[in-house]
Amino acid sequence: MTKTIWDFYAPVYERAMRADHKIYEFMYEQIRKAVANKDVLELATGPGMIAKNVADVTHSMIATDYSAGMIKQALKGDYPYQLSFEIAEATHLPYDDHQFDVVIIANALHIIPNSEIVLMEIERVLKPGGLLIAPNFVEHETRLISRLWSKVLKIAGISFAHEWTSEDYLAFLKDHQWEPMNIHEMGARITLLYTECQKHRAVSV
Repeated sequence: MTKTIWDFYAPVYERAMRADHKIYEFMYEQIRKAVANKDVLELATGPGMIAKNVADVTHSMIATDYSAGMIKQALKGDYPYQLSFEIAEATHLPYDDHQFDVVIIANALHIIPNSEIVLMEIERVLKPGGLLIAPNFVEHETRLISRLWSKVLKIAGISFAHEWTSEDYLAFLKDHQWEPMNIHEMGARITLLYTECQKHRAVSV
C-alpha cells in the first residue's frame, strides 16, 4: 500500500473514524494517563487525532506519519504547544537512540508488512524501561460488521498485511520481547485491542 492511498484519504479520514468516537475517547483517557509529563513520539499519527487529544499533558510530543497528506491535515486547526508534526518513516526513524519515554503507534502495525522492523526502531528510540502504546485492529473475521468493514476498506484500496486475532497480536508482541499490559478489547467496527507494552529484558546472572 503506497503513500498515495493515504494522501488521497487524508481529508476524510477523521470523519470516517467518527463512528467509533466512544472507543477513541476511552483510548485518549488511557493514553493521557501514560504520557503525562513524558517525552512522546507517535508513529502513523494520520490527521493527528490522538496527538491533539493527549499532547497537552506531555512534556513534549512529536507526531509523525509517512504520508505528507496526513501531516498536512494534522497541521490544520489548533493543537497544544507541546506538539509538533513531522513526516517520518516508521521503519527508519530520524531520531536519536533512547530519545523518548513513550512511543505510540495506533492502528498501524497490521498494515505494515515488515512490522518487526518498526518494533526494532521503536526499541531503539525508546529510553530503557520506556513504554510502547500499541492499540491495533484485530478480529477482522469474528463479527459480521468487522467482516463487512474489512471488505469495504479493501475495496477502497486499504489492505492488511496481518489479520491478527487478539491472541495472535499479543503473541506477535511477545515473540519480539514486548510484554503487553493494561489490555482492553473494544468493540469498534473492527475490534480494537488496546495494549501498553514494555520491552522484556533478560536478567543476567
